[in-house]
Amino acid sequence: MERLIPALVLLLVTLLVFWLMLRGWRSRAGSQSGLPTPARPVVGSPVLHGPIEGMYVATTSAGDPYDRIAVHGLGLRTAADVVLTDAGVVIDRAGTGDFLIPWGDVHDVRTSQGMIGKFVEPDGLIVIRWTLGDTPLESGFRTRAADARTPLITSIRRQIEED
Repeated sequence: MERLIPALVLLLVTLLVFWLMLRGWRSRAGSQSGLPTPARPVVGSPVLHGPIEGMYVATTSAGDPYDRIAVHGLGLRTAADVVLTDAGVVIDRAGTGDFLIPWGDVHDVRTSQGMIGKFVEPDGLIVIRWTLGDTPLESGFRTRAADARTPLITSIRRQIEED
């Protein structure tokens, strides 16, 4: 009996913390509900580069690597492939659905050491700056193979300049 009460208190505190986290996530998603759904990949669009395997980190508000976008699954970290097509950058995420960043909406690509809970070696993340509707965003991706990072960045920059 002397262990039961502390165990129940710990269980209740744990449940309260998870409930508060869920409530915060739903509140964030509610405040971002006006953000349009990202485009879907264009079927049959010629592939320019890729697929490159890696990890989709998250999408955040541009300039704020801690302001995670909660709607449309954009804030969920997952394994992913990046494919550059004639239509744009396709981020094919495992389990959460893929999305397209049209070339006209891509503004910049750079490297970073981290964003929203994922920190790696300097220049270990590829960060694509783009616009969804009127909202400037940044999406982070970490390539599985380090030697795939520079060619991917170069290909994205080339497409931005051509577009």
